[in-house]
Amino acid sequence: MTGSATARPLWALFVGIVAAIVVIDQATKAWITAELAGGRVLEFLGGALRLVYSENNGALFGLFRGQVFLFALLSLGVIGLIIWFHGRSGRSPYMTMTLGLLLGGAIGNAIDRFRLGYVIDFVDGGVGSVRFYTFNVADACISGSIVLLLALAIWPSLAGGSQAPNATDELPGAMPSGAAPSDPGGGGE
Repeated sequence: MTGSATARPLWALFVGIVAAIVVIDQATKAWITAELAGGRVLEFLGGALRLVYSENNGALFGLFRGQVFLFALLSLGVIGLIIWFHGRSGRSPYMTMTLGLLLGGAIGNAIDRFRLGYVIDFVDGGVGSVRFYTFNVADACISGSIVLLLALAIWPSLAGGSQAPNATDELPGAMPSGAAPSDPGGGGE
């Protein structure tokens, strides 16, 4: 990402992604609360996928249960860092999407933590009694962004986007990098 820090990030796309995720996340949580909070379970694919109402007072994957206040404060710091990092990421649609997913998920779960004291989870996958962790739309977006960041670590060219010009490119009459100077007089020494 060197050199891209001065290119203007794709703020409109970033805000659009974040807003869409927060709206979808909160809408699905409201629907799940209304439909399944009484203990009802919806099963799909022979029970391999279930929708269940669950209250998670921990972090992603249900880790560190009971630390809601700590995670609420930590969420605010993470939200600030994601916004700052996007501001430095240049015009990369890949980074805009990745950081938008991460921020949308962080805000969706932070809203629950501040409003309810826990996060509503509802997607439960597995076979029989072997179940994966229960998650929500925000968690899925956070997990997806982590996969995209790992892919970026392996293939840095994924970031793409418009790069900021080099300092020499901004100077009138400056030579491109690696170009040999020409001899306008035609002679040598």
